[in-house]
Amino acid sequence: MPDNNIKLSQRAEAISPFHVMNILAQAKALEAQGRDIIHLEVGEPDFTTPEPIVEAGIAALKSGKTHYTPALGLPALRQAIADWYLTHYGVALSAERVVVTPGASGALLLLMGALLDPGKSVLLADPGYPCNRHFARFVEGQAQLVTVAEAAGYQLTATDIAQHWHDDTSLALLASPANPTGSVLSRDDLMALSSAIKAKAGHFVVDEIYHGLIYGDVDTTTALAIDDNAFVINSFSKFFGMTGWRLGWLVVSEAYVPAMEKLAQNLYLAPPTVSQYAALAAFEPDTLAILEQRRQIFEQRKAVLLPALIALGLKITATPAGAFYIYADCRRFLNDAQPDSMALSQFWLQEAGVAVTPGYDFGKSGAKTHIRFAYTRGSARLLEAVDRIAALYR
Repeated sequence: MPDNNIKLSQRAEAISPFHVMNILAQAKALEAQGRDIIHLEVGEPDFTTPEPIVEAGIAALKSGKTHYTPALGLPALRQAIADWYLTHYGVALSAERVVVTPGASGALLLLMGALLDPGKSVLLADPGYPCNRHFARFVEGQAQLVTVAEAAGYQLTATDIAQHWHDDTSLALLASPANPTGSVLSRDDLMALSSAIKAKAGHFVVDEIYHGLIYGDVDTTTALAIDDNAFVINSFSKFFGMTGWRLGWLVVSEAYVPAMEKLAQNLYLAPPTVSQYAALAAFEPDTLAILEQRRQIFEQRKAVLLPALIALGLKITATPAGAFYIYADCRRFLNDAQPDSMALSQFWLQEAGVAVTPGYDFGKSGAKTHIRFAYTRGSARLLEAVDRIAALYR
């Protein structure tokens, strides 16, 4: 029987569910009934973790590497990440500035806890990754959603910073490549944003967890190449294919390291030990060769799915340049029976066996009229998903 005496904090009540996880649960339930479901909803690569990383993890377990590490992470891994910035971006970085975290979510929690006072605001693009605003609420801050233009690649601009920053704004959180849109900030974009935020004496935070998954000739780099004082979040989940290992990192200026260490000690003690030893193999040449092959496969999938969705009748004018998402205007398919993206996603799941994410997950702007597709399945399955949806309207 339900417990009617449950009393939750206002904080817990205010944080809304992550709709994509509900869709995933429904899809799994249908699969358990024998249905064939094509998963285009959850942002998780279908590739397993590269074998060199797995072998490094197994070796760590066999050698007894099962105890706590320092709160900021293994020194060797922090150095490997710093070396990655030098070899990959040409950015010289002290390993002392690298904070290893339990996933990028752990990095976001540290940042919000360190930078956002109760009642203060963080500027976020709308649409954007939903958990960002929930992290702000969790530390009693406020998410200030700014509707971003499709013409601007669904990204905050320097003009947005100037117009929407107010006395209670503490930081702006950008994402490049972005979820759900796959848009990428160019070097010029990053420079303009950095200058605009500095003019407001605010914190410049950039989520780069999809770096490595960028396609075509895009003029971009890490925000640290533009602004040495930027706070940069990254992860081993997406490009490195380590979602279940729960490992990410955060780069901060040296002045912020003690605060991050103190918070890490109290919030989670240390990142997962075995995951850290495994991640040491992520930057090896053999691993990087595997990851580059996978990046090329994602690019091929995008080239297959994007025109197929447009031919289906979805409107996609802002071509994604990174990550593995396509954010589409679905108004062509809305009607009295499926009046918004939530109802439409349910219809496609139940009737076509295709799982997608409704725009409601990503904010208020376009929530009712947009759907996100994740091209984390093979090209044949992507085309099959489009064919299944098309068959519903014949």
